[in-house]
Amino acid sequence: MFDAYWFIQRLTWIDVLDIFLVATVFFVILYFLRGTRAVSLLRGIVFLLILVALLGGIFPLRAFGWLVERALPALVVAVPVIFQPEMRRALERLGRASSFLTRHPAGRDALEQVIAAVVAASRVLARRRMGALIVFERATGLQEYAETGITLDADVSSELLIALFDPHIALHDGAVILRDLRLLSAACVLPLSSAFLDDRRLGLRHRAALGVTEDTDAIAVVVSEERGTISVAHGGRIIRDLDPERLERILMAFYQPILKQGLPSRLRRIIPRRDSHEKRLPLDSR
Repeated sequence: MFDAYWFIQRLTWIDVLDIFLVATVFFVILYFLRGTRAVSLLRGIVFLLILVALLGGIFPLRAFGWLVERALPALVVAVPVIFQPEMRRALERLGRASSFLTRHPAGRDALEQVIAAVVAASRVLARRRMGALIVFERATGLQEYAETGITLDADVSSELLIALFDPHIALHDGAVILRDLRLLSAACVLPLSSAFLDDRRLGLRHRAALGVTEDTDAIAVVVSEERGTISVAHGGRIIRDLDPERLERILMAFYQPILKQGLPSRLRRIIPRRDSHEKRLPLDSR
């Protein structure tokens, strides 16, 4: 008790600020790593460090202490390499969190028209068993993937989407990326996800949809060529076997926070809001 009182007496506001900043750094790191595969690895590293500290403090292990002292610099270099995917994802999420507004030049009417065009095209493509992958770009830019395809910068319509995924057209083998409610590019190459490898129902389009949504906040609509089903991927999760009506409700649910909060106050007064009793849809994979 005396030691604690002595410590509090000598604590200045600079020390309090220093402790607060260190705690904030650890909190931010743990916050952005939560729910990832890095959590178990980080837990193992912390447990190993505590065990090494206890062994070094209890027993006079000179050789072991020398080994730990030489291994610490290598650990400092190894940690960024091991956690590279998680660190990149955390920095992207931090950048998205610092963005107060998500820019959409048009309002609700234009958004509903684009979503209606995607839903109508998905219905036709699913009925004809024509594979498709349509990606909505949001806060995280997809320019590096858009550059792998053919730039179109065209208005979004169901007829254009159906034509782009026609098997007789060279542009059908790839993804279509939508940006600011316009069709940015087609035949784009996306990264493949390593998740759900044991699920034989997921083809390359589904893995590409999961891959692009794992590292970004994009929304991907997938039409299966083999089964003629419609799926939606977001945040590394996928919702399968959707009908066109539920697809439209899910896409509108994703953009509902943007319409309510992301637009300037003057524009929010112009754009009507959805009914408050509209039910929110679960986004977990089935």
